[in-house]
Amino acid sequence: MGFNPQQPYDDLPSLPPRADVETKAVLKQCVAASRALAELKGAGGLIPDQAILINAIPLQEAKLSSEIENIVTTQDDLFRAAVEESVDADPSTKEVLRYRTALHNGYEALPSQPFSIELVRETCRILRGQTVDFRSPSDHVRISDTRTRSVIYTPPSGGPALVEKLRNLESYLLAADGPDPLIRMAVAHYQFEAIHPFTDGNGRTGRILNILYLVHMGLLQIPVLYISRFIIQNKPDYYRLLREVTESDDWESWLLYMLRGVEETALWTTGRIQAIRELFDLTMDRCRTEAPKIYSKELIELIFRQPYCKISFIVDAGIAKRKTASEYLQELERIGVMVGEKHRRETIYKHPALLEVVQK
Repeated sequence: MGFNPQQPYDDLPSLPPRADVETKAVLKQCVAASRALAELKGAGGLIPDQAILINAIPLQEAKLSSEIENIVTTQDDLFRAAVEESVDADPSTKEVLRYRTALHNGYEALPSQPFSIELVRETCRILRGQTVDFRSPSDHVRISDTRTRSVIYTPPSGGPALVEKLRNLESYLLAADGPDPLIRMAVAHYQFEAIHPFTDGNGRTGRILNILYLVHMGLLQIPVLYISRFIIQNKPDYYRLLREVTESDDWESWLLYMLRGVEETALWTTGRIQAIRELFDLTMDRCRTEAPKIYSKELIELIFRQPYCKISFIVDAGIAKRKTASEYLQELERIGVMVGEKHRRETIYKHPALLEVVQK
């Protein structure tokens, strides 16, 4: 049977793909992406406190991954809501924060729980903020062209057959042999989006799974690959190439796209980590020179972990009591490291230089 976008794609082939996914071009690009990932993995050691990276970079990944699905918030709203854990945040900001929570939850689960479809379901549950399950036979989903409104894809029917497709995907990813893990990640990302196991949240869930899989396979130490940046910069190609795998079995173009994305974002993220380290050292020197009475390595690490900082963070970290903590932040503002902004009944201190480095 040929592919018909109007009909459920129940004939979606199982993995591994029928086509050769290890062409000369793909293997060459895979080597380049692996090299860039290894450099990124090593760069993480430049930052003494890994929480600095885990707090800042995944929040930017969450923001851009959500933008791909037209869920838009500002960096200011996002960081402030993350600090305040505010129930008053707008719906888009809450959705983006749930993305970061889902990524962090998956990362924390990996050491004790194998990469599995149960982890997939839990990731989507956190993303959507509600109980979710894989699509049932009565869940009818069609994907339309946003411009023409014509149906371009109908995922496989829900129910037991869909779960079997996910089990096949899991087996492919975790097999003891097979293509390079980067190639498998790219193949699996197509397959996951083609299966479309949930009524909503598939794109964001799939992008989180990319990062978790690379951590699971030891290619990343912490979840800081900023791959949504590449996808949003090349969004038309992303959707076009997904369709071309479905319609013409063009795996090579899709794999080259994803591997280039890994390479470019790994190199970019390595640059961000190096820039954070340079800023950290400069800030240490500046505070040591211009504010010696309050200087401590613990305080500087805290304002890098929390680009939006408040008095309670310093108190909770055991660095100072409340009155002294307030004086510390005021002194950091005096020398130009932090900028205070009154919000409700307290002042939140923003770290502009760090925020600029992270989003550049």
